[in-house]
Amino acid sequence: MCVHMKKLGTSKSYSETHGLFLCDGEKLLSDAVDNGAEIETVITAIEIQLALPKNTRVYYAEINLINSLSPLKNSQGILFTCRIPQNSGADSFSGPHVLLDGIQDPGNVGTIIRSAYAFGIDSLILAEGTADPYNPKAIRASMGAIFSQRFCVMDLCDIQKLKHSGKKFLGASNDKKCIDIAMVNLNDTIIVLGNEGQGISGELLALCDEMVTIRLSSSCDSLNVAVAASIIMWEAKK
Repeated sequence: MCVHMKKLGTSKSYSETHGLFLCDGEKLLSDAVDNGAEIETVITAIEIQLALPKNTRVYYAEINLINSLSPLKNSQGILFTCRIPQNSGADSFSGPHVLLDGIQDPGNVGTIIRSAYAFGIDSLILAEGTADPYNPKAIRASMGAIFSQRFCVMDLCDIQKLKHSGKKFLGASNDKKCIDIAMVNLNDTIIVLGNEGQGISGELLALCDEMVTIRLSSSCDSLNVAVAASIIMWEAKK
């Protein structure tokens, strides 16, 4: 059990093979329960005040053991595993979509998931090469939105199918010559946000109908991608 929990927090391939991800903290556990997540196992050093789903396995352990298994430097005293929900297609969602193309920092991915939920974005698409949304850092940064925000992982072929279905693609850029995002109708569009250092990949750039930008002061070149995504999503749902 201990080796299993440890690997879930450190190995993406192991997590995907078992269809489970690892979380740490009472607040996250409460969010998981509230959103009907399929919780499999809980290991805790403190008394749990929540009504857990039926058949959840609960084990009590010393905090030192939990700290050794936790992906955090200092565990909050509760570790639990959840089943990864089945991937759903973006074509089943309405409204503006946001597509993450090769965003590598799991903290940025988690923050974007949190903002997407806050602004009511129906569909968040994670292209190949984007950090794992079930990485412990992404889960923490999402502040529980990982259990409530709908998103899907798509390969290039599936993304191209969206384009062929008639979806309009808008690429986000820091080029001041691009169209001001505030001047564009974002309803029912797919807004592409690229890698932190390299921007949008050539394959997805070729799908973009227009390039848009956030107007910044002349002395500022760019924004953190999670900050930019949050502004764009606010504009999309404004």
